[in-house]
Amino acid sequence: MQYGICLLSLVPCRKEPASSAEMVSQLLFGEHYTVIENGEDWLKIKTAFEDYECWINAKQHSKLSENAFKELQKQTPVYLTELMQIIHNKTSQIHFPITIGATLPFYKNHSSHFGNFEFTIDGQITQGNQKKSAQDILNTAFLFLNAPYLWGGKSPFGIDCSGLVQLVYKINGYKFPRDAYQQVEFGQSLSFVEEAQAGDLAYFDNEEGRIVHVGILLNNEQIIHASGSVRIDKFDHYGILNSVTKKYSHRLRVIKRVL
Repeated sequence: MQYGICLLSLVPCRKEPASSAEMVSQLLFGEHYTVIENGEDWLKIKTAFEDYECWINAKQHSKLSENAFKELQKQTPVYLTELMQIIHNKTSQIHFPITIGATLPFYKNHSSHFGNFEFTIDGQITQGNQKKSAQDILNTAFLFLNAPYLWGGKSPFGIDCSGLVQLVYKINGYKFPRDAYQQVEFGQSLSFVEEAQAGDLAYFDNEEGRIVHVGILLNNEQIIHASGSVRIDKFDHYGILNSVTKKYSHRLRVIKRVL
C-alpha cells in the first residue's frame, strides 16, 4: 500500500485521470491519503479524512511513509483558521500560501516536522476535536462571504456549497463527507421550518428528488450558502429566495440539526 500527503497549497482532484476531467474536490495542504490505483501520470486516491475517491496528478503527489500515515491517523488534527497564511518549507527554503482548513501535521511550537520535511508557520490554529458552538460556526462561515463559487472547490478563492459546509464544520470540530447527498444522511430531521436554529443545515433537491444543494441557516430566516458566490439570502419553507432577483433559486427538501 502506498500513502501520500498534499504539500502544495491546493491540489485539484479529478473524476477521471485527465487534466480535462471534472474537478470533484481539492486537497488542502497537509491532507493525507491512500493510493488505491497507480496510473502512468495519475493516481487514484482515497482521502483519509472522508474516504473520498478521486484522481490526482502524479506530479503533485508527495510520498508519506506507512508509519507516518498511521501516526497521523491517531493524532488529533490541527487546522489553520485564518483565511490565508504563509508557510515556510525549511527543507527547500521556499515560502508559499496555504488556506483556511489546511492541516498542520505533527504540529508543535509553530512547526510541522515529519520524514525529511519541516514546515514553520505563524498563524491561528484549532484542534480538530474541539466541538464549538453555533456562533463559532457562523463566524467561520462569514469569513467566506463573497468567495466565488467553484465546483469542487474548498478554498476562499473558489468553493462549492458542500465544500463550504464540510470546511466550516471541520474547523469547528464536526466531520462531514464531501458531497451534499452524503451530508444529508447526518443529523436529526426537523418537522417544521419554524423549529430551525442557527447552525442547522438546509438541503435542497432537483426535479428528480436528488439532493443538489446545502446551506447553513442563520437567525432571522436567512441562509449562508455558495451559489455564484458565498452569499446570504432569505429562507423559508419553499426554499431560498435570492435577495437580488427576488425569485426562488433552490427548493427546500429537509432541514437537519447536527449540533
